[in-house]
Formats: sequence, C-alpha cells, structure tokens
Amino acid sequence: MTKHIHGGDVYKHKDCLDFSANLNPLGTPESVKQAIIHSLDHIAQYPQVGCGVLRERIAESEGVKAEEVICGNGAAEVIFTLCHAVKPKRALIPAPTFAEYGQALASTGCELEYYMLTENDGFVLSEAYLDILHKGLDMAFLCNPNNPTGMLIPHRLLKRILEKCRKLDILLVVDECFLDFVKEPEEYSLKHSLSGFNNLFILKAFTKRYAMAGVRLGYGLCSDRKLMERMELCVQPWNVSTMAQAAGLQALTETEYVEEGRQLVFREAQWLKDELVRIGYKVFPSEANYIFFKGPEELFDFCLRKRILIRDCSNYPGLTKGYYRIAVKRHEENVKLIEVLEGGILWQKQ
Repeated sequence: MTKHIHGGDVYKHKDCLDFSANLNPLGTPESVKQAIIHSLDHIAQYPQVGCGVLRERIAESEGVKAEEVICGNGAAEVIFTLCHAVKPKRALIPAPTFAEYGQALASTGCELEYYMLTENDGFVLSEAYLDILHKGLDMAFLCNPNNPTGMLIPHRLLKRILEKCRKLDILLVVDECFLDFVKEPEEYSLKHSLSGFNNLFILKAFTKRYAMAGVRLGYGLCSDRKLMERMELCVQPWNVSTMAQAAGLQALTETEYVEEGRQLVFREAQWLKDELVRIGYKVFPSEANYIFFKGPEELFDFCLRKRILIRDCSNYPGLTKGYYRIAVKRHEENVKLIEVLEGGILWQKQ
C-alpha cells in the first residue's frame, strides 16, 4: 500500500512545534469550539443530509447560489467524490502540487499527465500550459495558490485556461483553499465565472481559514447541476457530522477573526522571508500562509531534533531532498523557528 505523507503528523512527532500544517495562526475560534460542544446535545440524531442550512450560509458568504454548493468531509473527500462521479479516463495535473488530486484520479483508474513546474521557471504556471491542453483530456486540476510552492496563477491566464477547457470539453478543477491568505483574493478567484462556465469546479475548505483541520469540513462550487447530483450519489448520505455542520455555521460568522488572521500572516510572512534570506536560505516568493524554500538535505531531521516540525517536500512529484515548506505562525513561534533554522545553516557549514 502506497503511503501518502502529509504535514501535521503530530501523532508520530509528539511534542513538536508544528510548522508543517498551514492553518490560521490564530488557532480555532473559541466560538467554533463552543458550537461543537453545544452540538453534542444532538449527537443522538442523524446529521442533516445534504447540509441544507450550511449550504445556504456558504452560498451567502461566497455570493453564489445554494444549489451550486456541495459539502464534504474535508476538501479531500470532495476531490475523491468528484473524481468518482466524473470517472475521467485522462487528466492533467501540475507537479509539484497537492497529492490528493493524483491519488483521487488514480483511484478511478484514470491515466495521469503532468505539467512540470520547474525551479528554472520559478515554479510558476506559464502560458505554455495552454499548449498542452488537448481534446483527449477529461479533467484538469490547478491549485491557486499552488501547494507547496505558494505561487499564484494570474486571473487573466486562468480565464484563458477556463475558456480553452470549455472548448475542449475539459472539466477544470481549481483549488482555492489557500486563497483566503492572499492579499487580494477576489482578484484571483474564479467563483464569479461559475454561472457562465459549467465546466468549472472550485474547491474550498474551512480547514485553513478557521484552523479546524480535525473537524473535516470542505465544499465545492459548481453550476453543473447534473454533475452535483452524480456527486451526491457517490457519497454516503451522512458524510458531514452534526459537529462539523455546527462548527461551519458558527465559523462563517467570524469575519473579524479571518481578517485578523490574514493581517497577521501578511506581517509575519514578510518577516520570515527576510530572516530566511538573511541567514542564507533560497526563498521563493510564496503568496500564501506558508513559505517554500531550499536548504540542507538533512534539515528536516535537524529541526526534528530541536522539536520543530517542518514539511519535507521531497515526496512531491518534481521535487527532491532539500525543498521545504513552513507555515506562518505567531511571531514568538516564528522567532523560535528562525533560531533553529539559523542553527541548521551553521551546522551545515561545519
């Protein structure tokens, strides 16, 4: 069985300061925790099938129609459900990118094609991507900003990709889970194109925005009602728990919390980048709540010995040992990280 390695493995690496999972640095809102506690009064009942109330609130928040929203047990479940509903024969994914796209596609027997993002090109998706879209593709996945590199795809290029995919009858899936931590998210989101393009599927999640990864709550946006109905047939009816639905409803009211987290990320990301450059690491211009950089091949183990957990990105297709990703956290935590990473550079030079 193939093992898929992710960030946030605090069960294997106990008592570490975790910089491997990219969540809102403010932590889970207290009101969301209380909503989960209060929901325990209803755990003897089945959850609402289809998450009707939650879907309506998400639709209001996103400025879309409720029928264009589907909820899942995290964005990962939405990805798998989508692939099993479509049953694509051939799909295109960038590399490196989030592992679940390839894993979900492979679980359906789909043949994968890769668009390689290289360091020479700054790991940026270029207009050359348009040239490799072809009639034989059923699906194409993009992550904006990309994980683990944090690189954004310009809106103009995204629209050209979307338009070409429609002409070629390709379903374009765009993961916007980290777009909340970009300075101008509305300038990059494709959700305003939903009504005009039924070949567009957008992935979103509560995980990163509200630091509630353990709750498992994600959603998809799409105007193709037939596709949404097929997805509903591919997932068991009570896939989103009562606790998760209650947490989601409360989280959507936390607008000040979200903005405070965003501003904290903007300040601390720049500080971290400056410090990493100062001590000698190669830093890429990531635009999310995480930073992608190069360092010594043994840096992960060095940090682990110092009780700091960073994301070794060598298991991403297209990357090798020496590429890392770190989350942006609170300043006092970031200071501890930099102290350890500075030690890592000095240790390499010995």
